[in-house]
Amino acid sequence: RTTNTFPHLPLAMLVFAVHALTFAVGFPANVFTFLTLLIKIWCHRPHSHLTAADLLLLNLITADLLVLLFLPFKMAEEAAMMVWPFPTALCPIANFCSFSSIYLSTLFMAALSVEHYFGVVFPHRYNRRRRLWRTMAASAILWVMALSHCSIIFVAEYHREFGINGSTQPSLGYHCYNVFSQAQLHFVLPLRLSLFLILFLIPFAITMFCYIGLIRALLTRPQIPLQKKYRTVGLAVVTMVNFGVCFGPFNLSHVVGFVQQRSPEWRPYALLLTTLSAALDPFIFYFSSTAVRRAVSGMVGAIRDTMCGFWGCVSLSHGVGVSMETW
Repeated sequence: RTTNTFPHLPLAMLVFAVHALTFAVGFPANVFTFLTLLIKIWCHRPHSHLTAADLLLLNLITADLLVLLFLPFKMAEEAAMMVWPFPTALCPIANFCSFSSIYLSTLFMAALSVEHYFGVVFPHRYNRRRRLWRTMAASAILWVMALSHCSIIFVAEYHREFGINGSTQPSLGYHCYNVFSQAQLHFVLPLRLSLFLILFLIPFAITMFCYIGLIRALLTRPQIPLQKKYRTVGLAVVTMVNFGVCFGPFNLSHVVGFVQQRSPEWRPYALLLTTLSAALDPFIFYFSSTAVRRAVSGMVGAIRDTMCGFWGCVSLSHGVGVSMETW
């Protein structure tokens, strides 16, 4: 059998600590953004001000919450030294949600880049309402693409030789999607390569094209405020970091595994990086949505006023400062 677990206790505890930090930062930030966008939509009823970008952000937040809700299961597994401590039936469900979240994120980050690109380069070409309906249809297609491709987890879980990675080895414990038979690898490795090509490489190329074109377009238009240019550059940088640092190594392991015909030993650590995306995505939300920037600015102001109430301080409004909303 091929093992793919964390071999040492300190490394397993490091992974546990990273996941715990990601959950502590990512969960409240994503919930805050989700509620902010819902309040924006609710407060403008019956004439909703939902934009195509807002809809894509809601989908991206849902993808983050999907992995964050199942992250405690992975943390419990790591605390048990990679032996799955829950009912066996939960293993494929947890991994399905985790892997689906990865590719939902890549697809919706690419879709968001396309939306920003057309919104700046071709601002008068699309009707707002028609654009929203097109975004809804595209979102449904992206969900189907990600979920259908990641459903291989359910097939791989039961596409195994007798006695491998199953309950027939109780003394070794159940290793959830970490110990593979050769039969499983022959089935999984080509499908992982297709994930790399279709759900990572193509969205990455689209995103790079859109943000490079978007930044070039903004630089040639002096009438566009400098703050908007800064936000666009910040959005592009965070998105590229997400693709390159969070998702790049894991998807590269698909290619290496296909060439070597085995799962790389470093694959679990590359998978660890993917969870960091849930903590980085709130920066995408901040740069993309005026409502989120206003909510963050209001929250920071409320915290500052509360601290000043306890300890007393000079109001920043009498000094030199830059409003988060203006920036």
